[in-house]
Order: sequence, then C-alpha cells, then structure tokens
Amino acid sequence: MAGVNDKVAKLEARDLDVTFRSGRDVVRAVRGTSFAVAEGESFGIVGESGSGKSTVLRAICGLAPVSGGTIKLDGRDLPNPRDAAFYRQVQMVFQDPYASLHPRHTIDGVLSEPLAIHGFDNREERIEKALTDVGLGSDFRFRFPHQLSGGQRQRVAIARALILEPSVLLLDEPTSALDASIQAEVLNLLDGLRSARGLTYVMVSHDLAVVAHMCDRLVVMQHGRQVEELTRAALQAHRAETDYTRQLLAASEGYTPA
Repeated sequence: MAGVNDKVAKLEARDLDVTFRSGRDVVRAVRGTSFAVAEGESFGIVGESGSGKSTVLRAICGLAPVSGGTIKLDGRDLPNPRDAAFYRQVQMVFQDPYASLHPRHTIDGVLSEPLAIHGFDNREERIEKALTDVGLGSDFRFRFPHQLSGGQRQRVAIARALILEPSVLLLDEPTSALDASIQAEVLNLLDGLRSARGLTYVMVSHDLAVVAHMCDRLVVMQHGRQVEELTRAALQAHRAETDYTRQLLAASEGYTPA
C-alpha cells in the first residue's frame, strides 16, 4: 500500500476477500485486495467488467459479504452491520441515475428522506443549498425524476449523497451511463466539490482516461485480484508494469476529455 502513511489513512482495506455462495456454487469476487486512501485524496479502482471493482465499494458499504480481511475508517474497524454514524461519514453515488432515484418521489422527497432518517434540522435550507451546490436551482425541487435529463438526475444523486455532509464519497462509475458531452460536466462538478469540501473519493471505473483525470492514485484489478498500483503520473506516462494494464491503456487510446 505505497503512497499513504497508515497513520493518516482515511479509508483502508487489508487483504479484503469477498465470497458469494449460492448452494454449492462459490464465487470469490475479491481476493486479497489491499489499499489505503489518505484524507482528501481521490483514489481509483479500475478494471474490466467482472474484475471485482464495484464489489469492493459494496463491501465497504456493507452490501457485499466480506469473507476475509479488514476495512477501516479513520483507523477503526467498520461495524457489521454498518451503523448510522458510518452512513453520516460515507455515502455512495451509483452508476445508473435512472435506477437510483425513486420514480414516484419528487426531488424534494429524495433529498428530504436522508435528512429525516438522520434527524437533521433546517431541512429547507439544506435542500436548497444541496441543489445549488450541484448546479441545479430551486426550480428542480418539486420535479419528478422522469422530468430530468440523465445528467440532471446524476446531479440529484450527488446532492443526495452530499446532503448528510459526509467526508467520503464512493463513486461507482458515476458517468458511464451518461452521454460523453455530459460526462465531463459531472466529472468537473465532482472535482470542484472535492476541492471545496476536502472530500475523500474512491472512484470505480473501467475507463483509465477518466481515472487519470480524477484520481491521484489507482489500483488495477483483474479476476478479483489487485494486479498493479499506479500514480496518476505513471498512468499518464503509460508506465504500466503488467500486460493487463497495458491492454487497458490501449483500449482507452483515442479518448480525450474534450
């Protein structure tokens, strides 16, 4: 786990295993993955579909069965099941903005629910501020998800994650379901929010160009295993050590943020 002093790690996984069982079928989705993320850092996890990268995020949230290893937040083992204090600190933005918002709830309802669950006051002000912070005005407050574009829905999903004022955001391919022209807008929004709030990001993506734009360091996963760790500079210079990472780089050739 190069690059982060253990004493300052905001989020840390050591020898993480995730195993799914159904009858006699056993799938080891994550095998011995380790990484440490410093406070305020943006950290990437990349790999093709089925590599286990999204499962790592779900394990952190308590949504996947950890069969070995440890996960720590601020140096403390995470409770199982996760408690309310965990969700005040860690929130997740999912890949599909069309599926992650309740179709029969207004945006006001979507943003009000976490505030009510966690007992926040000044809900009106918090909802207005959350919408403003993600580039949407109060005009969007009483609309339904079907009245919003994909990019606007993902901005609402980001607002919902941020409204509890967490310190860590887990980003599961947050732009992959969006048009290319909208992807850059959402990535720039996330970049600006991290800088303004001092947030810590763990971002999953199959696109090395997106991770190179967003993340300071990254790990590459294949078949549930961590095969390489790179800095942004090494990634941009194509200084990969494994054939698999070089193949991912080749697959991303031709992509430009513009």
